[in-house]
Amino acid sequence: MKIFNTNAVCIPKIHYMVDISDKLRQIKSMVDAGQYFTINRARQYGKTTTLRQLREYLKEDYLVVSLDFQRLDTAKFQDGNIFSLTFGKYFLQTLKRSSSYDTRQEFTEVIDHFKDMLDTANRDFSLYELFEALSSICGASLLPVVLIIDEVDSASNNQVFLDFLAQLRNCYIERDEIPTFQSVILSGVYDIKNLKLKFVKGSEHKINSPWNIAADFLVDMSFSKQEIEEMLQEYEQDYKTGMDIRTLAESIYDYTSGYPFLVSRICKLMDEYVFGTERFPSKKDVWTYEGVSEAVKLLLSEKNTLFESLTGKLEDYPELKKIIYAILFHGDSIGYNPDDRAIDIAFMFGFIKSKNEIITIANRIFETRLYNYFLTTDEVIGDYIYQSALQDKNQFVQNGHLNMRMILEKFVTHFHDLYGDKDEKFYEDDGRRYFLLYLRPIINGTGNYYIESQTRNRERTDVIIDYLGEQFIVELKLWRGDAYHTRGEKQLLNYLDHYHLDVGYMLSFNFNKNKKIGVQNIRINNRILVEAVV
Repeated sequence: MKIFNTNAVCIPKIHYMVDISDKLRQIKSMVDAGQYFTINRARQYGKTTTLRQLREYLKEDYLVVSLDFQRLDTAKFQDGNIFSLTFGKYFLQTLKRSSSYDTRQEFTEVIDHFKDMLDTANRDFSLYELFEALSSICGASLLPVVLIIDEVDSASNNQVFLDFLAQLRNCYIERDEIPTFQSVILSGVYDIKNLKLKFVKGSEHKINSPWNIAADFLVDMSFSKQEIEEMLQEYEQDYKTGMDIRTLAESIYDYTSGYPFLVSRICKLMDEYVFGTERFPSKKDVWTYEGVSEAVKLLLSEKNTLFESLTGKLEDYPELKKIIYAILFHGDSIGYNPDDRAIDIAFMFGFIKSKNEIITIANRIFETRLYNYFLTTDEVIGDYIYQSALQDKNQFVQNGHLNMRMILEKFVTHFHDLYGDKDEKFYEDDGRRYFLLYLRPIINGTGNYYIESQTRNRERTDVIIDYLGEQFIVELKLWRGDAYHTRGEKQLLNYLDHYHLDVGYMLSFNFNKNKKIGVQNIRINNRILVEAVV
């Protein structure tokens, strides 16, 4: 049987995979048009797997030479001579392994001549000589030659690489007069058009990249609901679990927004870690909404290279940390501006996406992980509200069910005692943060939560809590008068309809001096709203 894979490249024969044929067709159309471009996506976004499949997809029409710059150590970029010799030998080795290798005598003679040049080369052999030889190969090949370089940004912090890009640029400009590559595809995390992010200060001559001839790469590499559905269909054919494929595909997509690693990781956790546990003894039990929620809980609690990279970037770029915090806790509506350094960094590393020209966190998994990151710093862990929740947590679970009303009651009491004398600014900036800080140790390890991004703004945030298969919706809002409050109740009722729930919860942060704090039940149209005021 196949397995779900989250380690390195995915192989169709042994791994359950999304069918990316449509994406490959779109990329091939760019190759057919002779475009040079970069596949610039965040880490673990399926770039290497896509390039592997693209190589097979193109082999009938092109001679594809696919390289990986991670195989070249730093010393190979010491100067133009060493790099050119190394690149030439690597190119020839890969070319000869290609399934589309041209065996005609005139082509093999060109290859042999290039090999002799490399074997006898001296210090004079550099990028000029390298590209003259590459041009000869392109001119002699029966099929147009496509060059693919993966992990290209692993070399992008030195001058030799910029000189290499400049040579590729010259090839592109003179392609109507001199034989050269049909297409060049570079793949990496960093935007090769904007290499200055990887250069040390004082290297002003390195700021502008010569890769300005690259076409825009607009292919959506995230997985759609339909693509996830097709992958689950293949799994279902093998195991016949009786799962509701469409519903599960939608649920996985809702958590991941189609981020390839996260999609595969949730499926792998369900198949190998959730399966066989006390709550999920059979495959049929696992492939349910409850099974997805359990896998999400495991995912959010694990250490992996993607999450380590995510939080590592927050420490590396303080401006990035500041803007992510503003989105999460203040509900700031920030317009997409590619010229803003922090936004550009967040977009490049996959933290955010642009929706209607407003930036949002890329997916629910990242969002919750980032919330947890900000809620578990040393400063926060020592906060009184967090310690109060730790002391109270055992009383909130009764017969396996979370008592959300009691959580609100205790929170109101603690919040009023600790922060009741704070001003309006405190309530706006920190009120919701303190509720999440209180909630986290209570559900940690058993349940999980996420924020409904469509409702998050400076005045309102909806928290969806999942605890052992039960869902709770808590609307957190700032008090803006009776009329606004009534609208909030109606919005919450609509949300309950969507989730098929009869009870909803509302936590209002009211800075009116005459407010009446406490918790009360409000019955509206056979629904109950448990309303707490602090």
